[in-house]
Amino acid sequence: MKNNNKLFIAIIVALILGVALGGVIHYQYPDGKAEFAKNIKLLGTVFIRLVQMIIAPLVFSTLVVGIAKMGDMKMVGRVGAKAMAWFFTASLVSLSIGLVLVNWLQPGKGTSIQMENLSSADDLIKNTGSFSLENFVIHIVPKSIFEAMATNEILQIVIFAILFGIALSSLGKAGTPIIKALDVVAHIILKMVAYVMWVAPLGVFGAVAAAVANYGFEIFSLYAHYLLDFLIGILVLWVILLIVGYFILGNRLWELLKRIKSPLLIAFSTTSSEAVFPKLVEELERFGCKSKIVSFTLPLGYSFNLDGSMMYMTFASIFIAQVYGIEMSIGEQLTMLLVLMLTSKGVAGVPRASLIVIVATCAMFGIPPEGIALILPIDHFCDMARSMTNVLGNALATTAVDKWEPDTELPTESLG
Repeated sequence: MKNNNKLFIAIIVALILGVALGGVIHYQYPDGKAEFAKNIKLLGTVFIRLVQMIIAPLVFSTLVVGIAKMGDMKMVGRVGAKAMAWFFTASLVSLSIGLVLVNWLQPGKGTSIQMENLSSADDLIKNTGSFSLENFVIHIVPKSIFEAMATNEILQIVIFAILFGIALSSLGKAGTPIIKALDVVAHIILKMVAYVMWVAPLGVFGAVAAAVANYGFEIFSLYAHYLLDFLIGILVLWVILLIVGYFILGNRLWELLKRIKSPLLIAFSTTSSEAVFPKLVEELERFGCKSKIVSFTLPLGYSFNLDGSMMYMTFASIFIAQVYGIEMSIGEQLTMLLVLMLTSKGVAGVPRASLIVIVATCAMFGIPPEGIALILPIDHFCDMARSMTNVLGNALATTAVDKWEPDTELPTESLG
């Protein structure tokens, strides 16, 4: 726990230094800010790539071992059903919060924002074809596990690992050596996590310094109405998640929040919930969750349970419609909600997945998809909040499923 506190402090210091250095570069050396941002951002890129390097083997090994150790396929089905019930309920609540708040607060009504340059949205608009129903189904099932691992397609790895784990479990004693070997691999990778996490402060420093150097402090006031309304939505979602978490965990909720404070801060600073997956596995097990529950539920959550992103999708889509003066009936908005519910699943490994899904959805409902250019300049800061919320949602989902399993009651004392 002491090392965890040191890491947390180091990240806070890096965050402050990053803002300060980025501000100096933006205002004192404006001619070199683009080159500086490009170079300093490499620190964040190195950290993200180090984490990405270990995600695929960690997801595969922990999920296979988790399923194989359960032994009873009825238990696998029971845990999976509880997890998916949580995921879809949480997604529906998150999407609904975004829908209700954007209609109530109406951040896009009467705006004077103009889109002078749409080139920043071109790549996102070109990628909308990847979210057709046909390609979505193809995206779920891997044609090669090696290709899925090479590209960090989490959902595809999960599908293969579940089938592999079930088959391995059915072998009985003959599969024991493979289970033990993969268990050792999982522990080795978790040891690597401890080393990689100490690069996190440098990653945070680079990512924040680059953003502030590019946009300056004005970015914090730019589109103030939109940002404020979105943050209200995130706050409402956090309150709901924490209330539900308190009903399930009681006073141990505060211990859980202490455990995951570093993952939350890293996700906030680097805008990547994926970056904290290995650390989150470690902290949830230290909190007292059974490893077989964590290794089964958490990878599923990263594909199906992105609460912050869900809330953002309905919020941003209706915001763009408001900017263009497009009135959508309640029926159309509810249809959009259901479409987002389906098309958003399994895109955790896609860069800027939330934005691409928003573009695809806007095109589907007659909203000009180039409107995404409106929010691209500040999406980095919205992504900070939604990434941190994704981590909280997955931590609560995993602990809830663990609590609901009769053989996996949380202990009264922390294991850490």
